[in-house]
Amino acid sequence: MKEYSISELQKLMVEGKLTAKQLVKKYLERIDKIDKSGPTINSIIELNPDALKIADNLDQVRKEDNSLGPLHGIPILIKDNIATADHMMTTAGSLALEGFRSTRDAFIVQKLRAAGAIILGKTNLSEWANFRSTRSTSGWSSRGGQARNPYVLDRSPCGSSSGSASAVAANLCSVSIGTETDGSIVCPAHVNSVVGVKPSIGLVSRTGIIPISHNQDTAGPIARTVEDAAILLNTMVGVDPEDAQSITNEKDIPTDYTEFLDSDGLKDARIGVARNFFGRNELVNQVIDEAIEKMEKAGAIIIDQLMLDSVKELREPEYEVLLYDFKNDLNEFLEKFVPNEFPQTMKEIIEFNEKNKEKVMPYFGHEHFKKAEERGPLTDKAYKEALKKCHKYARDEGIDLAIKENKLDAIIAPTGGPAWPMDLVNGDHFTGGSSSLAAVAGYANITVPVGYVFGLPVGLSFFSGAFQEPTLLKITYAFEQLSKVRKPPSYLKTLEI
Repeated sequence: MKEYSISELQKLMVEGKLTAKQLVKKYLERIDKIDKSGPTINSIIELNPDALKIADNLDQVRKEDNSLGPLHGIPILIKDNIATADHMMTTAGSLALEGFRSTRDAFIVQKLRAAGAIILGKTNLSEWANFRSTRSTSGWSSRGGQARNPYVLDRSPCGSSSGSASAVAANLCSVSIGTETDGSIVCPAHVNSVVGVKPSIGLVSRTGIIPISHNQDTAGPIARTVEDAAILLNTMVGVDPEDAQSITNEKDIPTDYTEFLDSDGLKDARIGVARNFFGRNELVNQVIDEAIEKMEKAGAIIIDQLMLDSVKELREPEYEVLLYDFKNDLNEFLEKFVPNEFPQTMKEIIEFNEKNKEKVMPYFGHEHFKKAEERGPLTDKAYKEALKKCHKYARDEGIDLAIKENKLDAIIAPTGGPAWPMDLVNGDHFTGGSSSLAAVAGYANITVPVGYVFGLPVGLSFFSGAFQEPTLLKITYAFEQLSKVRKPPSYLKTLEI
């Protein structure tokens, strides 16, 4: 099946050459072939049994000349920590919530349905968005099993939005939605050679999304092109009175992010190179240095040798904030969204895990849960001090300072290293990453494919200040058009060098 963009699919449907129902059928056939048999990447945890019916209804709406916009009739996969009021479960990959079907759509799901998108299914993920164990394996959940990387099947799909990224890479949909607290969109996007957009905190509602931290959580688009990501972002953004950190005025949100897509967007763009994120892998450095040369030839002004060393100070305060937030925010979500027959507190989830440890914890434990449960309320002095340090090192002495001193439009860094072999015995063997500054600051971060190392994808991250999505989309689109490096996956069983 050809890799169709949203615009290409929409054109076929407008011209009457394709219906939404036919499109859903094609994706379902491919999912059966690629995800459940054949290479078996296991990126989807559950399919929507109503997808064909929804598609049929949307085809009728189109026949009546009532177009709902660019997403009308487009099947989308969403991560299984995003609530949907339908026949599908919302579990964050945990057996503790198996059987939970929400009576409310998440805010972003409401917007997707109103735009005519078809929720085709839920994607597999690192259980509890990878905030369960200190030695977890990305892409594994007790409910869904192990998601895989379609480029090399025994390599990590990264996480926590593992299935959302691998499904897009494998052409099981055009676009999907992931979530990120720190790296959970950009890492899986980079190792699966797709585009991942981690929006600024406040731009996209978190209502109805199983949380880790209200300070850092956000949903975001995953796509094969920057244009598709921008189209999906258009529908996702919006004011939500239920989200205390939501942007409060629609006027502050661009009406159409695709208007910023400019193939000449690199010209005169001031781009800082954060060298402290380089050095883990010389081959990755080489791929990115070649990309920097291309950007410079396209008119970008490169400010090299930035050293954003404040990131070294973030590890402890960030972890402390996440522990406090996780307990507070998860308890709040369970009380508001989940009925009494399921665990109602973090403490009850810990008890469930212990009682069912053979199924829930066969490979790794729930150390983060236990540490979070020990934390007190958000009024604790320790929490406030940790949060203050996070803002200081990520914003004031991190991204904001670098941008101000160098008059930057964007900062670039390797998103990470090549995907590592999966290891359920020892857990993940991370090969570097640059997500933390933007994640802790609450700022936008976009990763795009930049090349390959021994056939394994490598991504380049572009980040900037708060609500700088228009500038980043302009620059990343121009870079994408300049480089055009992405290749479809090859589904190798293992890497033979």
